[in-house]
Amino acid sequence: MVTNLESEPPSDRSTPPPDRPLTTRVVYERHANHVWRSLQRLGARGAELDDLVQEVFIVVHQRLESYSGEGTLPSWLFGICLRVVIAHRRRAYFRRERVTDSPPELAEPSESPESSAARREARAKLERILDALEPEKRAIFVMFEIEKMDCAQIADVLGVPVGTVYSRLHTAREAFRRELRRAVLKNQVDEVSP
Repeated sequence: MVTNLESEPPSDRSTPPPDRPLTTRVVYERHANHVWRSLQRLGARGAELDDLVQEVFIVVHQRLESYSGEGTLPSWLFGICLRVVIAHRRRAYFRRERVTDSPPELAEPSESPESSAARREARAKLERILDALEPEKRAIFVMFEIEKMDCAQIADVLGVPVGTVYSRLHTAREAFRRELRRAVLKNQVDEVSP
């Protein structure tokens, strides 16, 4: 399972005027990009990513009337994304499914086969470590360490104070380190085993 961290979200075709009433269509037009990126940060991949975007907007359609306006709309949407991903993981685990991405990426023309294989292996290891993190921790870790967002931007996306982001980022980094140590130890044991 390799998350395509380099793929692009659906483009927002147009931004409707701010005075338009809040409908599912308006929310989609304004926030599809945010939803797509949020799901990707939470570990959704390839084909499942498109399905989960649809699931999120089904929930938005069903619950839009209950949106109270407290907090920002992007933070409300992130909460929906989080719950959709958690439910999806539970269903996939229960069915013992492992969603796979599209065929392996092709090597760069100037890249040697060895360096291409090493790059793919490193990416797969990173994905396994990220997959072991809880979705909330994974999202903050990816936003800060991989997407290079600052804490203020992350706070805006999550709808939480900046201090909370710092605290959660610390916890996410610790979890990442634990999973990294576990992966290194597993790799050492695999190398010794016949």
